[in-house]
Amino acid sequence: MLDTWPLLKNSQFPDIERKSLEVLQVNLGYLCNQSCLHCHVNAGPNRTELMSAQTIDEVLSILRESQAHTLDLTGGAPEMNPLFRTLVRKARALGVKVIDRCNLSILSEEGYLDTTAFLASHQVEVVASLPCYLEENVDGQRGKGVYQKSIDGLRMLNQAGYGMVDSGLTLNLVYNPTGPYLPPGQQQLERDYKAYLRQHYEIEFNQLFTITNMPIARFGSSLISKGLFEEYMNLLKDSMNLANMHGVMCKNQLSIDWQGFVYDCDFNQMLGLNLLHPKHGKRIHISDLASLNMAEMDIIVADHCFGCTAGQGSSCGGALE
Repeated sequence: MLDTWPLLKNSQFPDIERKSLEVLQVNLGYLCNQSCLHCHVNAGPNRTELMSAQTIDEVLSILRESQAHTLDLTGGAPEMNPLFRTLVRKARALGVKVIDRCNLSILSEEGYLDTTAFLASHQVEVVASLPCYLEENVDGQRGKGVYQKSIDGLRMLNQAGYGMVDSGLTLNLVYNPTGPYLPPGQQQLERDYKAYLRQHYEIEFNQLFTITNMPIARFGSSLISKGLFEEYMNLLKDSMNLANMHGVMCKNQLSIDWQGFVYDCDFNQMLGLNLLHPKHGKRIHISDLASLNMAEMDIIVADHCFGCTAGQGSSCGGALE
């Protein structure tokens, strides 16, 4: 288990200025049909944590009352929360853009075969994880057979119109490095992905997002077990690009965990770096947000934040450069 102290101790990461809330990223729970090596939430088939109906109602309340225009749903596999579709329907009825961070393999699992049609009917943007376009690398990181299930999922999405010209249905893919190194250039890698997937599987998609692996949770623990944690942290620090500070996602985004507690980002959530109420010092819950001026609250930073600014930068929307 990775403790937070190596990341917090003597951190020299610069302060970040918070802006108006635009994106609400909501973790619907840690239940997942996969157990990926790079997963920073330690999701898996045996996890039981799932967001409740009451907390989902509180999410919808914030969407009504705030200026947030995007609901970014993550997990685990967010589709495995029984209330996933209820939340999507109600958020779309409010005119909010909805993003589903999909692992692709869930789309061909028994009980979820109609998920693609549901997403398309509500014009949900799909951000799909495919850490490499080569089968050997994907199965090595995510488990044997996951690559072919991912290809099946991409074909289902394409057949529904996702990633196709003028369909209005956006399909973006996500690349994560398979080891302790930074992602390559996003634009060139996107061209490589598109060429390979088109040639071998006739698959189309819109954009590729490259995301740096954070030295936390399952990936962080694997670094420690291999004696590579300090080396990887030095790589992130030495590669910091100050120009990326303007685009880090915590400026205009809040992360909500499955219980409704509020964090600056998904990574802070996994490290337990809770935002604390300025009056009573307790963890801020989503039910508190309407009565707080978040602009007056500092963003919590630590050494893992170097992962967002290293090299070309990294966010939930890919590279920052």
